[in-house]
Amino acid sequence: MSRKYFGTDGIRGRVGEAPITPDFMLKLGWAAGRVLVDRYDGPGLILIGKDTRISGYMFESALQAGLINAGVDVGLLGPMPTPGIAYLTRTFQAQAGIVISASHNSYYDNGIKFFSANGTKLADDIEHAIEAQLDEPMFTAERLGKARRITDAAGRYIEFCKGTMPWGFNLSGLQIVVDCAHGATYHIAPSVFSELGAKVIPFATEPNGTNINRSCGSTNPEALKEKVQEVGADLGIAFDGDGDRVVFVDHKGEIVDGDELLYIIAAYQQEYGGGCAGVVGTLMSNFGFELGLKKLGIGFARAKVGDRYVIETMRKNGWALGGESSGHIVCSNVTTTGDGIISALQVLLAICTMEQSLNTAKQGMAKLPQTMINVHRVKKVDLAKDEAVQKAVAATEEKLSGRGRVLLRPSGTEPVVRVMVEGEDKAQVKSLAQELAREVEKALS
Repeated sequence: MSRKYFGTDGIRGRVGEAPITPDFMLKLGWAAGRVLVDRYDGPGLILIGKDTRISGYMFESALQAGLINAGVDVGLLGPMPTPGIAYLTRTFQAQAGIVISASHNSYYDNGIKFFSANGTKLADDIEHAIEAQLDEPMFTAERLGKARRITDAAGRYIEFCKGTMPWGFNLSGLQIVVDCAHGATYHIAPSVFSELGAKVIPFATEPNGTNINRSCGSTNPEALKEKVQEVGADLGIAFDGDGDRVVFVDHKGEIVDGDELLYIIAAYQQEYGGGCAGVVGTLMSNFGFELGLKKLGIGFARAKVGDRYVIETMRKNGWALGGESSGHIVCSNVTTTGDGIISALQVLLAICTMEQSLNTAKQGMAKLPQTMINVHRVKKVDLAKDEAVQKAVAATEEKLSGRGRVLLRPSGTEPVVRVMVEGEDKAQVKSLAQELAREVEKALS
């Protein structure tokens, strides 16, 4: 069944433009509440958490009102990383958790996604049921719900994160710059690392409602690079606005992306953690990552882009590790969803145990040069059926002579098509990507 509102990562868009409006959120809260009351044969508790963008207050109130009207009790978590909401949904035995966030997007966007009672993405059939309920007239339940604020939410999640480390593990002697993107980790991540013994230099931890992800965080790590080198830190850690992604910066100021972080975790597990059967990447994962894992005797599989598909492939293969180049990493032996803080701790555990610097630990894999260009999509076009584009793709692949990859992928969260070219020669890869992007732009404009 096609979906009207839900995409691969919930519902997302520009604030004030349908469906990211207060009236829709009111109806969405009611529809979700009614569906879950029916599924669980009675009302229960639904948690709501949000990141730091200013529109979160408005949508929190609207969702809360809709849920209460449906007869559901509400637990308000306040600013909380997305994976923290997943964790608390499990521990409170709630019927669901709702996240108000647009992740790495700018403050003028916002979105909604749901977690099941198990802290996993909501099942497709429940999303379809919610969409169907949205078409029904809203009515008031006989028994109205109540709302309460959960004041110890941050502390609970901090203790959970620390508890994923082995007994006695500490980060003493490490100086770490922690970039929170003025987002949902601002009051949590610095505490996690400092309470484990690291000397923490907080960065981008002063949210004002409109500065989330602005020139900081995992999607803009340039300022973190400068800060790490300025203070002479051992490394830097950057999260995105809702805390489910992470990238590192090593002591030399080099960015360490999701592929490299996954490689470090896998290499550690293979040697010290009882073995690593395999890792799930995506269509965007660097080919050098795949080759690096092969040298270690670790399996590799590619999924479609999106943590939903990564997790599906992990389950299918029976593997516990997967993720994306963007830094969205899933360690299912520790938690149920992509978690920036948990992933960062797994990397720190690896380099501390292996007694290597971050820069040294990533050397086992050699990334192939890769250029990705986002082409704005004015209209929807099936590029697989566009003759000119497919001719350009074929010409690009011919020039790569079988020693590279070409990928055209429409974004699931933004009106762009990602044009990616990968190969051995950096200058050639950049040139070919630019040529192909121009052809795609013609088709989309």
